[in-house]
Amino acid sequence: MNAKSSLITMALLAVIAGLIPARVAGWGPKGHEMTGRAAVLKLPEEMPRFFRRAIDQLSYLSPEPDRWRDRVEFDLDKGMSQAAAADHFIDLELAPAGTLTTLVNRYDFAAEVMKSGKKPTDVGFLPYRILELFQRVRVEFRLWRAERDEKRKSWIEERIINDAGILGHYAEDASNPHHSTIHYNGWVGPNPKGFTVYSRERGFHARFEDEFVATHIELADVLPRVGPVRVLQKPRDEILGFLKRSNSLVEQLYTLDKEEPFGEATRAADHKEFALARLGEASGLVRDLWWTAWMTSGSPGH
Repeated sequence: MNAKSSLITMALLAVIAGLIPARVAGWGPKGHEMTGRAAVLKLPEEMPRFFRRAIDQLSYLSPEPDRWRDRVEFDLDKGMSQAAAADHFIDLELAPAGTLTTLVNRYDFAAEVMKSGKKPTDVGFLPYRILELFQRVRVEFRLWRAERDEKRKSWIEERIINDAGILGHYAEDASNPHHSTIHYNGWVGPNPKGFTVYSRERGFHARFEDEFVATHIELADVLPRVGPVRVLQKPRDEILGFLKRSNSLVEQLYTLDKEEPFGEATRAADHKEFALARLGEASGLVRDLWWTAWMTSGSPGH
């Protein structure tokens, strides 16, 4: 195959992949990078210097899991994209009662979801993904504290930054109400309030978290919305509680979109206020997960 043919083939693959319906990504590149940067800027000075100095890298890594959902790669082999898609959301309306608070790992949760007659990949694994990555970063901080060889210590630092950046992505997804509900790209099912209806392609989700955020919000807007730093006493409970709060805002988000659709041309101040509150909470959760991982990594007993 010559170079021209290869280019044509790749272009066709991209077009074909673009026609395949897929669960859409969270916040868009700008939203993720802003929240990641704000999270670093709001860290206490006691956070290790190597971590705070990695602000550009941590910001860059915030959208990384969405980059893995490459449309050309999806067409070549759907394995990675389909396996990872459910890590970005949890449809709380579909989770069997009590399972998220009592089941320790995603596999036990998946088994209960299957018993209820649903597919685990339709329900999602977001709280488990956040907790798994949080614990990974905490283990790495513990290794970093104990390591005396400077070369090996630098390797651990690279691992911490990479995993912390990826953790940031999923925690940021949790702040978007669309990632906590079956109504992730428009209202599904009975719709007595006349909310925006579900659409597979460039629907409500993209208008809110990508188009609106990219054109209406800057880092300077987000920073004042990040609350005081906290050590999370029970990270699992905090993560689930955060997702439940996001889910409680689903109708408010849809009400705003009914009043004036989210998008590049939106003028309503309430829309910006809503998005800023969610982005500020996203940065706060990411910062607190990083800070908690560091502060509770002092000994294996934590």
